[in-house]
Amino acid sequence: MTATVTTIRDPRSRGDGLGWVTRAVFGDERVALTVGAAPAGHRVAARYAVVPSLSRPRFLLPLGAPRATAAALLAYNALRPPRVRAVRAALGGLSRVGAAGPAFPTLTVSVPAGSDAGELLLAERLAVDLAAGPLHAGCGVRPLDPNHKPTLALFTGDGRPQGYAKIGWNGATRALVSAEAAALRELAELTGVPDHPVTPRLLTEIEWAGQVVAVVEPLPPRVRGVPVNDPPRIAALLAVARRGRPASPSRPLAGSSFLDRLAAGAARAARADSSGRRAVAAVAALARRHGGTALEFGHWHGDWVPWNLGRHAGELVAWDWEHSGPDVPLGFDLAHDAFQRALVLRGEPAAAAAGAVDTRLARYGDQLGLGAAQRRAVADAYLVEMWLRTFRLADAGAGWNTALHPALLDVIEKRHSV
Repeated sequence: MTATVTTIRDPRSRGDGLGWVTRAVFGDERVALTVGAAPAGHRVAARYAVVPSLSRPRFLLPLGAPRATAAALLAYNALRPPRVRAVRAALGGLSRVGAAGPAFPTLTVSVPAGSDAGELLLAERLAVDLAAGPLHAGCGVRPLDPNHKPTLALFTGDGRPQGYAKIGWNGATRALVSAEAAALRELAELTGVPDHPVTPRLLTEIEWAGQVVAVVEPLPPRVRGVPVNDPPRIAALLAVARRGRPASPSRPLAGSSFLDRLAAGAARAARADSSGRRAVAAVAALARRHGGTALEFGHWHGDWVPWNLGRHAGELVAWDWEHSGPDVPLGFDLAHDAFQRALVLRGEPAAAAAGAVDTRLARYGDQLGLGAAQRRAVADAYLVEMWLRTFRLADAGAGWNTALHPALLDVIEKRHSV
C-alpha cells in the first residue's frame, strides 16, 4: 500500500479477522481505511461500525442509512443461534433510530478526491452490476481461516436485501465460489421438479482485484431453519440426485467416471504430499472391495447439512452449493449429513463420524434403493471422497483440517482391513 493511505490505524495491517476481511473487501491500494477521519485529499465513501470493538471485532455494520443498518443486523435472524439472535435484535432496534453507530468505533472508507468509487470499491461496483442504486454492505468478521469466504450482505438504503456477495480470495475459496456459481447456473434451468429444494439464483459473477465474486439472490425473508433433529428428507435427496429424471440404471463402481476421478485425485495428492500415497492405496482398496457393486449415480448438493437448509411457505430451501457436482453414488448427501452432524454438531472424532454414516445408511438407505452391499460401498466411497476434498482445500491454500487429517485416512484403512 502507498504511504499516503497506510497508517497505524489501517486495519488491513492487522493479522486477525478484521485484517483479513478488510484486505479482501477493500483490496485496492488507493482506498483508505481509517478509524476516525479520512486522510487529506480523500472523500468519504462509506462508514462502518466495528461491532463490538476493535479488540474483539465480529461485524462491520454499515452506517449512514438507519434502515439498512437495522436490516444488516435483523435479516434472517431466525436462522441464528438464540444468543446471537437476541443481541442482533437489540442492536437492530437501536439502529432503526440511528443510535447503534455512536456506541462502536467507526471505520471510515475513503477514496482519492476526483476518483470513481465504482472502480475502487466492491459494493459500488456491484450496485452498478445489479442496477440496484446505492448499496450498503454488512460483513461478518471471523477469525482468519483460508477456507472461509468474506461475505457482503447487500441492502438498499431502505433496508431491502439485494443479495449476498461471496468473495473467493485465495486458491481454495476462488474454486469454491466459481463452483457454486456454475452449480446455480445449472439449477436455474430446472423448473417444476417435484420435491427439489428451492435454490437461490445467481445474480452475477465477476472478477475483482484478483478475486472471484459471486452474488447470490437473498433467501426468502421468512425462511426458518431446519431443526437439527429432523429426519432426512429422502424425497428431496432423490430430487437433487435425479433432477426430475427417472432413476438411472445401476452401474458397477469399477469403470465409473467417479472412480476414475477418485484415482486421479489420489494421484495428484501423492505428487503433492507424502500422505497422498495412502490415498492411492485407499482408492485401489475401494476398487477391489466394491468394484463389482452396482450403484446408481447422480448429482449431489455436496454440503447437505442442517445449517444449509431452511423452510419457507411449506417448501425446503437449500443454499451453499459450492461442493455440488454430478456423477456420484446415490446416497452421498445422506452420508454427508450424518458425517457432519457427528463431526461438527456433536464434536465427535472422524471414526465416530464414519460410524454415524453407517448407521444413517442402515436406517434410511432402503428408501434410496440401497441394499447392504450398496450401503457399504457408498459409505466407503464417501469417506475417500471426503479425504480428497480435505486434500484439495489444503493444496489450494486452506491448510489441513486437523479433524480429518490424518485421522480419516486411518479410519479408511481400518475399514478396508476388516
